[in-house]
Amino acid sequence: MSLVATEFCPVYAPFFGVMGATSAIVFCCFGAAYGTAKSGVGLTSMGVLRPDLIIKGIVPIIMAGIIGIYGLVVSVLIGNGFQQKMSLFAGFIQLGAGLSVGLAGMAAGFAVGIVGDAGVRASAQQPRLFTGMILVLIFAEVLALYGLIVALILNTKASTAEC
Repeated sequence: MSLVATEFCPVYAPFFGVMGATSAIVFCCFGAAYGTAKSGVGLTSMGVLRPDLIIKGIVPIIMAGIIGIYGLVVSVLIGNGFQQKMSLFAGFIQLGAGLSVGLAGMAAGFAVGIVGDAGVRASAQQPRLFTGMILVLIFAEVLALYGLIVALILNTKASTAEC
C-alpha cells in the first residue's frame, strides 16, 4: 500500500477524525460535568432539610453521568477507524459524528442539570412533583441519545470511504 497523498486523501485527513473523537468526549463530558454539578448542588441543598430523600434525588446525577458515556462510546468507535492513510471524506464524517454527539450531549447535560437542580428541590417540598421531574429529565436526556444515533449512523459511513 502506498502512502502517497492525493487530492482526496491528503496527509492531514486523519486530523479531522481525531478532532471528531476529541469533540465527542470533551463536549459530552463538559455537559455531563455541568449536569452533575448543577444537580449535585440542588441535591445537597435539599438534603439539609430532607436527608431521607438523598437516594431518591440522585437520579439526575446518574442521568447526567450517562451523557459522558455516549461521548466515550463514539470516541472509541471513531478511534477504531483511524488509519495513516484515509480519505478526506472519512475525516469529515468522523468530525461530524463527534460534533453531533458532543454538542447534543453538552445541550442535554445543561438541560439535565437545570431540571435536576430545580426538580430535586421542588420534589422535596412537594413529593408528587417527582414523577414530573423524571419525565422532564427523560426528555432532556433523549437529546443526547439523538446525537448518539446520528453519530453512529455517520460513523458507519466513514468506514466505507476508500483512498
